Amino acid sequence: MAETIPHWLSKRAELSPDQTAIELPDGYHMTFLELASASQTFAKKLAENGVKEGSHIGILSNNSIDMVITIHALSYLGAVSVMLNTRLKEEELNYQVKDADVSFIIVSDEMENRIRKMKFPVSVLINTFSQIEQSTEKNTELKTEINIDNVFTIIYTSGTTGFPKGVMHTYGNHWWSAIGSALNLGLSENDKWLATLPIFHVGGLSIFIRSVIYGIPVYLLEKYDPALIHEAIMKKDVTIVSVVTIMLKELVQLLGNNHYPTAFRCMLLGGGPAPKPLLNQAKARRIPVFQSYGMTETSSQIVTLSPKNALEKIGSAGKPLFPAQLKIGNNKGEHVGEIYVKGPMVASGYYKNETATQKALRNGWLATGDLGYVDNEGFLYVVDRRNDLIISGGENIYPSEIESVLAGMEQIHEIGVVGKNDVKWGQVPVAFVVKNEEHVTSEDIVNYAKNALANYKIPKELYFVASLPKNASNKLLRNKLIERLEKRNK
Repeated sequence: MAETIPHWLSKRAELSPDQTAIELPDGYHMTFLELASASQTFAKKLAENGVKEGSHIGILSNNSIDMVITIHALSYLGAVSVMLNTRLKEEELNYQVKDADVSFIIVSDEMENRIRKMKFPVSVLINTFSQIEQSTEKNTELKTEINIDNVFTIIYTSGTTGFPKGVMHTYGNHWWSAIGSALNLGLSENDKWLATLPIFHVGGLSIFIRSVIYGIPVYLLEKYDPALIHEAIMKKDVTIVSVVTIMLKELVQLLGNNHYPTAFRCMLLGGGPAPKPLLNQAKARRIPVFQSYGMTETSSQIVTLSPKNALEKIGSAGKPLFPAQLKIGNNKGEHVGEIYVKGPMVASGYYKNETATQKALRNGWLATGDLGYVDNEGFLYVVDRRNDLIISGGENIYPSEIESVLAGMEQIHEIGVVGKNDVKWGQVPVAFVVKNEEHVTSEDIVNYAKNALANYKIPKELYFVASLPKNASNKLLRNKLIERLEKRNK
């Protein structure tokens, strides 16, 4: 028999009707009762537009209250939210919309013109938040319970073959992610979690799920603004902020020699290991940085430092959250090996991709592809975030995706992409190119890339070479390219 719980937003509105759910920098507050009411009303208007249980609905928007309302509204109908990255180009969105069987795209008003110009490969209805708001309400029965095994969201992650994969998150995945985080970080009645990470990423979305389950407010920023974050911590009673390395670096600089209020208790750092000098700078300013390790497949963090260990275990991602398990390699005792994780927050698989699901999930264990080790006290240290993965400003970039796009340019014979260390972004992609035609320029290649790739995926430097290093099986040796890059930068 399927396990159900009361609809979490309805339950929260019943328990804490007057508690602030969302707060904006301009002072606007929305209570949980108001959020539940707005979401239920919006759900009935979506139903009038043909959205029903099981529908796959794309959401394309920057952070906003409208986006949060829409996600909750879809849950009241039993529809699935397909979170679309606003930074993707038409070709990338086309793939995801088709692959996820999206029938309807809900888009923010400011992005309407852009999305309507796109030629999608399947028939898709498109409406803005405002257009749906103007609809009449359909007299339809809304969900009063949540089946925790039902799929709630689909979020795409890049695949090592260049084809993105749709990670299916159930309500249970999100629930256990929130519970695991609370059991590690603790809860305070004064907590207020600042959200500046994109909601279309699992790290941003998870903040709003925690908010409903915990009954705490979210201080919502439309986009990353270090000055607004600094002000929110110093003056708006924010106690927890989720950041990536570049954000932490800029916040440390803004803080200078000052200190945050004692009520501020957690800078939750994700998106790749942070450099130790930065962590030491934060420690010197008594910034409570808790490193974490997770991915889209684990519904956000799955390994996190606890408050008591944050300053003693600099460089560690911590220990697995309470419901989670961790092992290195295949229990053969190797010191450094592939990181495997297991737990109820780990997604059940990839949408319509059984091959990738079977490859990633083995007897319930998720093979992360990342390398790490566990010290004698059980703390995880991540050595390498997947051999090929480039993490730029918290965004995951797979070299093979860039290669597959640029290899389609007839003037290019071969191409190899690696990450180059960058002071601002952590890493940026650079490309080694073997030309087919002598007259092709770096500008030509960048212009070609701009038509198919998000800006953060476009190689920041191009090196024209006679050949690429390969092994006996003709496989590109990326580590040799990195060696070449290091020699060039000496």
